Amino acid sequence: MTISVSNLGKRFNREWIFHGLTTEFKLGNTYAITGPNGSGKSTLMQVLWGQTPYSMGTVSYEINGAIIPDDEVFPHISIAAPYMDLIEEFTLSEQIDFHFRFKKTVTDLSTKSFLEKLQLEEAANKPIRQFSSGMKQRLKLGLSMFSACEALFLDEPTTNLDSRSTQWYMENLIGLTGKKLIFIATNQPTDYPIGTPIINLSDFKRVTTPHKQGIQSS
Repeated sequence: MTISVSNLGKRFNREWIFHGLTTEFKLGNTYAITGPNGSGKSTLMQVLWGQTPYSMGTVSYEINGAIIPDDEVFPHISIAAPYMDLIEEFTLSEQIDFHFRFKKTVTDLSTKSFLEKLQLEEAANKPIRQFSSGMKQRLKLGLSMFSACEALFLDEPTTNLDSRSTQWYMENLIGLTGKKLIFIATNQPTDYPIGTPIINLSDFKRVTTPHKQGIQSS
């Protein structure tokens, strides 16, 4: 999957959140989206996955040389973000079964195997409402990372994770490197592998022409 953007910009009222982003994001690569708090990292992610309309420019999607219409992109992406809700009334097993009615797992995992990958086997029949914030975040990450989708969007992925869960996240992220198109919105350099190209939104503020720079290597 390739996501191409040209002169992309988003503004709220008269304030430009970002402006003039032109680049290609290609399958097999990981990109870190950084910037100060409130700089628009989540907004750019939402524009790229098609949830939020942009104010200028274009976004296009391509898989194996075929253009994918905007309204057909969602089956090809998976998302994890702290502000996303889980179904609190479900048990963990019910949440997993429900999620994978709509998406396939990366290797046709059974619910039991999926629980083992999450390292949450003991919570299989526990209601989501009784989960800690860290357990909920691990579940969100697992559902997104282990879904059979070409593009993966991770917004502040280590929010609420302890050191053990953070290690679990990084090990599984590295296992996906080169296999998906991955976006990580964060201000924590430890949330993405060393050498990941960085898009710093501070480089895309109040410019008047397409900005082809600002993507660098960590």
